[in-house]
Amino acid sequence: MSNWRWRRSSGHVERTSHIKQSTDISGSKKSRWRRLVTVVPMLALASSLIGQSAGTRDVSVTAVEGESWIRHLNRPFSETSMGKTWDLGPAPTDPGEEAAPWQLKLSPGYATQGILLRGSDLYRLNCRGCHGEFGQGLPPEINSITGPVQATSVVATLDRMKKAGREISRSDVTAMANESKIILLQRLHKGGENMPPPRLSEPEIRSLITYLEQLSDVPGAEKNQIPVKVSPYRVGEHIVKSTCHVCHSATGPNPDPQEIMDGAIPPLSALTTRVGLPNFVRKVTCGAPIIMGTPPTPYRGRMPVFLYLSQDEVADAYMYLAVYPPQE
Repeated sequence: MSNWRWRRSSGHVERTSHIKQSTDISGSKKSRWRRLVTVVPMLALASSLIGQSAGTRDVSVTAVEGESWIRHLNRPFSETSMGKTWDLGPAPTDPGEEAAPWQLKLSPGYATQGILLRGSDLYRLNCRGCHGEFGQGLPPEINSITGPVQATSVVATLDRMKKAGREISRSDVTAMANESKIILLQRLHKGGENMPPPRLSEPEIRSLITYLEQLSDVPGAEKNQIPVKVSPYRVGEHIVKSTCHVCHSATGPNPDPQEIMDGAIPPLSALTTRVGLPNFVRKVTCGAPIIMGTPPTPYRGRMPVFLYLSQDEVADAYMYLAVYPPQE
């Protein structure tokens, strides 16, 4: 298998290759992929796909660890905004019916050292799962981010005060905006009572803030966007820590079908052994039935579908879990 090249454009990874064989999975190619995912150890598979040896890691990337966020909050998934409002995957087919066709379409290529992520990408990978596409959240459980971000802008605050017919000096507004910036930075570093702490570097925080300002209609923000260069493993780390870890604990017992029917959520440490790369990508990006109960039976399952993640990005998450095994 060839090495891979990773490039990003318009919020999604583009991967080009000199590989002659397509990575679309169908027919005999699908059978070869299934054998590969079953036989090859996950670490070796990740290394061959990404074009790096098992010993070559991104030193800035760390394994996911600890209990899930909903377990930390002692809240069942069904009572979260995601559990109440998100789209689920397709239901199992009736006897005699065929499932809708699906193909794994990873962008082929060979490895480079980094991917350019923009603030919009960082928002999508880290924040959108809870706060939604436009930052409105789902009050009262999840607050909108636009108001707090607008409060960090002197120009936006002065304009809002003027429209409300309130007289206030620019120096007072500047002091208010500075205080709002401190609060916003604290939230992006430490999280909140119902918000897990983001795992962002300082350059990523600066890049994310510029996009949050654009999303919140802060004047001139669209001109201030800052890209950051990261590794594919870092892309996977963002997805796993900010989205998957909300519901899936890092480690724990691997539940059987009946336990899953009863509400158990598999730990992240078990995901790369429960499913291969193609099924993992399918489950996250468009959904797939899951085996639950006694006797084991296909069901629709409870896991939301993350339509805004590309197949390449979900493959990054899978490879991250394989190369950086979850910890207690």
